[in-house]
Amino acid sequence: MIILVMGVVGAGKTTVGQLLAREIEFAFFDADDFHPQANREKLARGIPLTDEDRTPWLITLAQQIQQWQNSGQNVVLACSALKARYRAVLGGPALIVIYLKGTMALLQERLDRRRGHFADSHILMSQLEDLEVPTDGLTVDITQPPAALVATIRQVIGR
Repeated sequence: MIILVMGVVGAGKTTVGQLLAREIEFAFFDADDFHPQANREKLARGIPLTDEDRTPWLITLAQQIQQWQNSGQNVVLACSALKARYRAVLGGPALIVIYLKGTMALLQERLDRRRGHFADSHILMSQLEDLEVPTDGLTVDITQPPAALVATIRQVIGR
């Protein structure tokens, strides 16, 4: 089983994903770790990624997801997965999609407090513009604390 925890920068994908994975005893991976260095450098300079930038990254992730599925590994993957076609490349209906939804004000507040991450508030607007809200997954409101979000997710997925 592959659970995709998705949303824009600052939504809490890593925090919620790690907590969820720990509670349900799945492996956790952050899609940011699969970005090529050029993408990381671009994001660190506040330059949004284009579809062309994202394509090799998405292909790498899709191949990794296929490996996890082939080996029967249960994984929580934190990934922005902003567009429907990105999610389709990653595995489409084979994924359980959890969308972390928040207001721009809350996301900006979180990003203003964040230090040491290569993606920051400079890319928030472009990600919100690119975001295609999933219609085939669970949407959770990030105003709740991470533990409450995970409890909701666990209840819905039956774990």
